[in-house]
Amino acid sequence: MAWIRRGEGMIGLGCYACTNVSGPAEADAWWTTLVDGLEHTSSVSGVAGTGPLAFGSFTFDPDHTRAVSRLIVPRVIIGRRQGQAWLTVLGDAALELPEPGPALRPPQGVRVELDEAGQARWQRRVAEAVHRIEINGLEKVVLARAVTVRAEEAIDVRHLVDTLARDYSSCWTYSVDGLVGASPEMLIRRERGLATSRILAGTIRRTGSDETDLKLAGALARSSKNLAEHELAVQSVAEALAPLCSGMNVPESPYVLELPNVLHLATDVTAVAHKRASALRLAAALHPSAAVCGTPTSVARAAIAELEGLDRGRYSGPVGWIDARGDGEWAIALRCGVVSPDNPSEMRLFAGCGIVEGSNPDEELAETKAKLVPMVSALLG
Repeated sequence: MAWIRRGEGMIGLGCYACTNVSGPAEADAWWTTLVDGLEHTSSVSGVAGTGPLAFGSFTFDPDHTRAVSRLIVPRVIIGRRQGQAWLTVLGDAALELPEPGPALRPPQGVRVELDEAGQARWQRRVAEAVHRIEINGLEKVVLARAVTVRAEEAIDVRHLVDTLARDYSSCWTYSVDGLVGASPEMLIRRERGLATSRILAGTIRRTGSDETDLKLAGALARSSKNLAEHELAVQSVAEALAPLCSGMNVPESPYVLELPNVLHLATDVTAVAHKRASALRLAAALHPSAAVCGTPTSVARAAIAELEGLDRGRYSGPVGWIDARGDGEWAIALRCGVVSPDNPSEMRLFAGCGIVEGSNPDEELAETKAKLVPMVSALLG
């Protein structure tokens, strides 16, 4: 397991304990009970993530998937944050460094399936979603699609983590139970009582030309369609956090977040979390946000189940970690793929778009292709 950003984070090895859960709320209860029964000390004080912690990933919609949500407590945790490094070992085993693994190996003979009929089918679903927005009160719905990638041998997820962490250092690179990606969107971070959520909604693909990208950033910041989509996402996060936080700060306007492949409209919402509101409890309240589901939530979720024609599994669900103090980071599982549990040489990659009034199916398809770039590039080298 891995959680890395800008050269810092945690690596988990082995399994001390794990559980399948319905969602973050059930995971929070299980983790609280487990921590209460653990005796532990830490030589690094005041740094989130030291001591015992659990990695986890959760399904987008447990009612419409064959995938399972899981919380895993590693036996060995190697971490580095805020200039401090540490090693945590759970259980009665002697405290010793793990043996080095085999050398990283790039995937060999990678083939990306280009399903043109499937792309056309997805564009028709986008058009249907726009129609529903115009007639039945649905304001926004997020539709995703998947691409299958096959290699000649088992895919070494460590290589993908290494590549994503280097190429997308400002994102949160993660690897949990076969789910691998680099997310630009922080659903919730809780550290020393401060809760932070980064909301992304509104996207445009970069060209590689600084001058052109600067013009695109300006156009994105003025786009009424993208600003409306973004406002819905920010509002959904603020409303979900309000019962569990105080002193909330919601910026009046978004900024443009620059990533190597795309530009996003972004807003960072901050608040003071209530003492009993752990990172998992906050994640349970926030998921699914309008950024990955839509508005109103119940109507959008029903439309996704009916229109999307896809088992999202853990794509667009919370992924991250929690420590014994209740601090943690839960990103939204975006820019990601899942290694097939039946065939380790196969992955499914996912990308989605927020559909609002005026959305164009051709433009939305192009946006999904831009969002697939991080994983496709990491696999193809």
